[in-house]
Amino acid sequence: MVRLDKKATRLYVLDTNVLIHDPAALYHFEEHDVVIPMTVLEELDKHKNGIREIAQTARQISRTLSDLTSRFTPDQIQDGIPLPVSHGPSGRLRFLCYTDLKTLDPLVDSPDNRLLAETCRLRDERPDASVILVTKDINLRVKAAALNVPVEDYLNDRAFDDLDAMIEGAKVYAEAGQEGRGLWDRLNVEIDVERTEEGTLYHLSGELPKDWHVGMLVSDSENGAGFEAIVRSLAPRRASLQLLTNYRHHDGVWGVHAHDSRQNFTLNLLMDPEIDLVTIAGNAGTGKTYMTLAAAFQQTLDSKRFERIVFTRAPIPMGEDIGFLPGTEEEKMSPWMGAFHDNMDNLLRDEQHGGSSWSDGATRQLIGSRVQIRSPSFMRGRTLSDTFLIIDEAQNFTPKQLKSLITRAGRNTKLVLLGNVGQIDTPYLTANTCGMAYAVERFRDWPHAGHITLKSVERSRLALAAEELL
Repeated sequence: MVRLDKKATRLYVLDTNVLIHDPAALYHFEEHDVVIPMTVLEELDKHKNGIREIAQTARQISRTLSDLTSRFTPDQIQDGIPLPVSHGPSGRLRFLCYTDLKTLDPLVDSPDNRLLAETCRLRDERPDASVILVTKDINLRVKAAALNVPVEDYLNDRAFDDLDAMIEGAKVYAEAGQEGRGLWDRLNVEIDVERTEEGTLYHLSGELPKDWHVGMLVSDSENGAGFEAIVRSLAPRRASLQLLTNYRHHDGVWGVHAHDSRQNFTLNLLMDPEIDLVTIAGNAGTGKTYMTLAAAFQQTLDSKRFERIVFTRAPIPMGEDIGFLPGTEEEKMSPWMGAFHDNMDNLLRDEQHGGSSWSDGATRQLIGSRVQIRSPSFMRGRTLSDTFLIIDEAQNFTPKQLKSLITRAGRNTKLVLLGNVGQIDTPYLTANTCGMAYAVERFRDWPHAGHITLKSVERSRLALAAEELL
């Protein structure tokens, strides 16, 4: 990273990929000026044709720039266009156009190298200001650093800090005897217990932890069942906690039982009629899909709360694409649904008789009539009512794509997002910028949403050895 001179004026030169990544990036630099070189406008013009999302985004940016420039004269545009902001001082939008631009020696003529040449020339012309190139292209950032050009990544849309890519959704306190202090020893609060038809409520008043939020798990142990509750309401000095149902032994969900506090909290979120959106993160083998399907069957086939189960995921390959797939929508999605079928088979296995009820014709027909496998590509425009909607591999969706899927929820629909930010297969997405992290952050304090990061792993000796040795 090139050291930045501390000057009063800053000029941020935006690369094309920044505008395509976030069309509202123009408004996120506060009082500083934003510069768009002519090379960027040419690149946007190349991307504007077609029906792909990048073409739609390029056209959106062009319309935004057209609206901003339409109200000013050419002389005013040369001086810089004031950028509208909600509060505080605003910067200006400037365009950079050189008719006699030459690329830097010995670099070849390419859009990236022309952008570097424009940035270097602007830096030389404005010694009174700090000129900073903003790009999401790692190679371009390396080139800029080699040419002593201040360069930064675009970080405004990151939902979390790099050190904490995903909140846990749980606060687990050590048991009494571990570190000498348990849950109630650590909390300096007054407690009022209320028993209602919905369950037992603990009303707390006093000094509450700052890291608590609505919809999180509060437990006195990772594995025990001494005290497990969900935060229902939270104020500066008051909170209400509702005790969770214990799904460890007799009260299982479709034959599935929790093994620790986080799994028990997951089943509570999935079965809670007050929770409309559930986000579950965790490594492979933590039971995300398994518990979600169990709760979906319980509420669709037994309690009849929902009429159908819709399962979808991003069809992103881990390696080389296998090419065109013939057949109907469900047949095309079938190769991507291996995790769904594996967990379905495990849920319907008859352990007592050593066989599997999945092969039974009546069971298959019943499940097939209630479970629908759909592609996310054809979700736009739909409204899913009375549906248990499961979106698997949510970390491979962009925030915009995931927003389109979440807004499909209609009356009496529960939506579950499953994902692992450590297994992102989509280019240009990171653990901080993917749709999964974005949704968790935006719905963090909504009382009808809940999030949990699972930790316990039940895996084979081979899988565990592969994690350690490979």
